[in-house]
Amino acid sequence: MAKRLILDNSLTRIILERIALQITENHGNLDNCAIIGMQPRGILLARKLLNIISRITGNDSILYGELDSTFYRDDFRKDNKILVPNTIDIDFIIENKVIILVDDVLYTGRSVRSSLNALGDFGRPMKIELMTLIDRKYNRELPIQPDYVGEEVDTRANDRVVVEWNAQKSTPEVWIITE
Repeated sequence: MAKRLILDNSLTRIILERIALQITENHGNLDNCAIIGMQPRGILLARKLLNIISRITGNDSILYGELDSTFYRDDFRKDNKILVPNTIDIDFIIENKVIILVDDVLYTGRSVRSSLNALGDFGRPMKIELMTLIDRKYNRELPIQPDYVGEEVDTRANDRVVVEWNAQKSTPEVWIITE
């Protein structure tokens, strides 16, 4: 097994600042927006992004939520293992809002599709934008593309991309692991 660092903490911090500035440029102080992290791995990134945008805009009341799509997946009940859903925390109305959906790695697009289905149960937003730290580009199974991308990475089918959060550091490192 080979493990290769592709983004260290300092580069990840710069990338998140850039994405926060892009979102702020597109949506001002985010009065009509909400940031929603996809459970389980997108929520840490969404929280970090929320903190950066709040600092940039001076707006500490940006809507934030966490979405679980466990029971919306198309591979739900394909095997006998018991699924344990994560919490859902969306305590605001999403009608006519711009939703910025956040995940760490975009690969096949199936997790995003299931999150879009789950989000539909909360209402009809004006627009949904996708932010992802890593876009694996190849092997997309659905026509889903991110609006905000940290880094595009070329990977092989047997590679895994791991976004690793360290308790001592406030931004993650990103690794490619080849089996």
